[in-house]
Amino acid sequence: MESDFKERMNEALLKLKEEIINNLISENDSFKSLVEDMDPKDVVDIAADDIDRKMLETVSAQDIKRLKLIDAALSRIQNNRYGVCMKCGKKIPEERLEAIPYALMCISCKTSDERMNR
Repeated sequence: MESDFKERMNEALLKLKEEIINNLISENDSFKSLVEDMDPKDVVDIAADDIDRKMLETVSAQDIKRLKLIDAALSRIQNNRYGVCMKCGKKIPEERLEAIPYALMCISCKTSDERMNR
């Protein structure tokens, strides 16, 4: 996978993460007060730190899942494993990664996985 594509995806993932954190800050007074009480940091770094229990209580389950997926994708970029299906090991098409930058599986494996979980 080309390094410029990985760079673009890294930036997209960081932007997504920042958007989630900013939405949480604007929609949730408890989360906002927790963030304001922390040492001044970049908003993205706040989520990168292991989010403590108090913060997790204020975040919806869906947002927690997305933040974890984003962090995992950022880690895979650093470890040169980004864009590889976690199930079959094949390359995930760039179009899929552009649509869902934190995708873990190729479309066929994801579809198969969803059918099994119904």
